[in-house]
Amino acid sequence: QVQLVQSGGGLVQAGGSLRLSCAVSANIVSFKNMGWYRQAPGKQRELVAQITTDGATNYADSVKGRFTISRDNAKYTVYLQMNSLKPEDTAVYYCNADHLLWGQGTQVTVSA
Repeated sequence: QVQLVQSGGGLVQAGGSLRLSCAVSANIVSFKNMGWYRQAPGKQRELVAQITTDGATNYADSVKGRFTISRDNAKYTVYLQMNSLKPEDTAVYYCNADHLLWGQGTQVTVSA
């Protein structure tokens, strides 16, 4: 069974940076779309960023210019670099593969 194991996250002040990692137990080339989602308290889970096998990316308007998604196919890992963090970025972040498989979730908290 394929597993997605997340690492990174934590508490940071506004304006700071964090990097999330998602290690996949299978070759990520098998997955056309790798993505990061987030869910804030009382809100629906939303797409943050996606990256396809050929490297095409898609971002939510709220994170464009601040977040960068990347993938290392050799390491079976997907990353989310988050810069210029804002308190409204506070949420549980989830890694996703082809809209089917999910990581365990990682808390990101940005203090004002």
